[in-house]
Amino acid sequence: MTLQLPAKPSLQEPKPATPSPRRTKRRGGVSRFEHWLYLAPALIVLIALMGYPLFQLVNVSLYDYRQDQVSGNAPLDFIGLENYRTLMADPEFWQVLANTVIFASACVILTLVTGSALAVLATRLRPWVRNTLFAVSLGAWATPAVTGSAVWLFLFDPTQGLINKMLAGIGLSQFVDHSWTYEKWSAFGLVASEVVWCSFPFVMVTVYAGIQAIPTEVIEAARLDGASMPRIFSNIMLPMLRPIVIIVTIQSIIWNFKIFSQIYIMTSGGGIAGQNMVLNVYGYQQAFAASLYGLGSALGVIMTVLLLVITLVYLRLLKRSGEVL
Repeated sequence: MTLQLPAKPSLQEPKPATPSPRRTKRRGGVSRFEHWLYLAPALIVLIALMGYPLFQLVNVSLYDYRQDQVSGNAPLDFIGLENYRTLMADPEFWQVLANTVIFASACVILTLVTGSALAVLATRLRPWVRNTLFAVSLGAWATPAVTGSAVWLFLFDPTQGLINKMLAGIGLSQFVDHSWTYEKWSAFGLVASEVVWCSFPFVMVTVYAGIQAIPTEVIEAARLDGASMPRIFSNIMLPMLRPIVIIVTIQSIIWNFKIFSQIYIMTSGGGIAGQNMVLNVYGYQQAFAASLYGLGSALGVIMTVLLLVITLVYLRLLKRSGEVL
């Protein structure tokens, strides 16, 4: 009779069970399908509201489309990319584009600086003072563009405006009956001040919310080391707030690039001899004042492409900051 010894245990660790490729693919497919399913309502609304208008915008830009074609007195004349070539060869278009870039850049910088400075200041104020600041600021943000422009024009009116009277009252006689909209950059500065007044509350509230998320121990340690508040903001807060600052910067660029109401109202349609013209006002005058609907549509397509590029940069930055997967 022979005794059989038990089998020697294997020294190799058992391999974990891996799902089959078929199963993994199925799970990944379901996940992707779920993402599209959640996005479907928004995509349907966007396509329904924007798809056809964008198609018509591109379509009209390829024709010589004027009042005669609108009224049916003349047939449509397909000219291809001629409207785009006309714009590219027009020096006024490039001047208007330069005005838009300079004006929008100034508004973005002033809005970010004002909003961020007030957000930092709000962290040092008492609760009731901070709440009052937020309430007043959000009231400015909620003011319609047309109403805000009318109020700003009244404040800077040459004869009845409060600003001119105050400046003349402290001895600055050159501001008696001074017109803020006569010179190009003075008018742009007036409009920019109104835009910043309406826009900085969004930056202030957003940056303040980001500051509140920063651990207080970090800021207190910097204060104990003797760092001033500006240095704390530039060396500690700003790096931690970089994703939020990027978001509000891109959004401010998009908003300020599309400004129409403030410029049109405060400069009476673009200023003297069109010196304060920006792209939106220029497109409006080409399409509706001059009845060059094809040329105005081409300008609208160019603006849409530029804004899409900015939006793609915005989404890419969001992805890098971890806000978008």
